[in-house]
Amino acid sequence: MISSVAVGPEGETLNINADHVAGRVAGELRAEKLILLTDVTGILDDVTNPDSLLSEIDATAARRLIETGKVDKGMIPKVEACLMALEGGVPRTHIIDGRVRHALLNEIFTDRGVGTMIVP
Repeated sequence: MISSVAVGPEGETLNINADHVAGRVAGELRAEKLILLTDVTGILDDVTNPDSLLSEIDATAARRLIETGKVDKGMIPKVEACLMALEGGVPRTHIIDGRVRHALLNEIFTDRGVGTMIVP
């Protein structure tokens, strides 16, 4: 287990975003993939339209979605974590809906997968 709580230079407790920790650790470990489970279907092209799921995007498109505000709030650290992992050499990252039964198995063992895959 890796904690997302750290100790600062003055001995103070620091709360580090767990998504960022996961992305950085995945990159440092040169993981084969990073999978983030969340409470949304993945990255949507239009947050008001649940049918606008982007099944695969590259890092440039992911950054653009943050810059244009299409990815906002709690999704920003998730996408940033994926970008950190990709920058560290992880070949692919995924954001999937952890509320869906067997979502992780569907992501790993099917060609189509679920959620959004972000690649370099």
